[in-house]
Amino acid sequence: MNCTRSLVRRTAVVAASVAAALVLAACGGSGDDTGSAGHGGHQATDSASAASAPASQGRHNTADVTFAKGMIPHHRQAVEMADLAPDRAQSAEVKKLAADIKKAQAPEIEKLSGWLTSWGEAVPAEGAMDHSMHGGMEGMEGMEGMMSAEEMTALENASGKAFDTAFMEMMIKHHEGAVEMAKTEQADGAHTPARKMAADIIASQSAEIEQMKRLLGKN
Repeated sequence: MNCTRSLVRRTAVVAASVAAALVLAACGGSGDDTGSAGHGGHQATDSASAASAPASQGRHNTADVTFAKGMIPHHRQAVEMADLAPDRAQSAEVKKLAADIKKAQAPEIEKLSGWLTSWGEAVPAEGAMDHSMHGGMEGMEGMEGMMSAEEMTALENASGKAFDTAFMEMMIKHHEGAVEMAKTEQADGAHTPARKMAADIIASQSAEIEQMKRLLGKN
């Protein structure tokens, strides 16, 4: 009889202990799961946000690469043309215009080169495609406006009023080509800074086209 009572008591104690352990485990598990889900969920979201922000800001596509690779030699030629003005131009307005063009486009060349480097793309070599853009320009549609080697030589050999006229007529054509390239970047590009530069090019060079046309008496 005593043995039976002792066995019953022990069984009851064991059962109570098991029940208590299950209750504690359930409570602890619920709390941990909630905390883990909440904390872990935020961590996952925060990590995703942190990863996506730089990725979004640095996102680029083929149109951005084409824009940068095309605009670098295009800008280089404009700077080369502008460098001729101080010693050859007669008009103070043409000299100032040339200085403004160089001031705007030289830093853009550096910026475009930096983007290409960061994207793992080759920067066009100095002198590459700086004159005629026709021939060897597969896939580079929209590169209108580049001067041929002959046109650049003619500009170098001009002076005074003849230089002023040639410079503005050539630069109008050059700017119109750049504006078209910038419009393509605006439509197809993905890199926000490149699209911003394209907008700036469209605004500034369109204004300079109008200024040159006015100086030439074409407006």
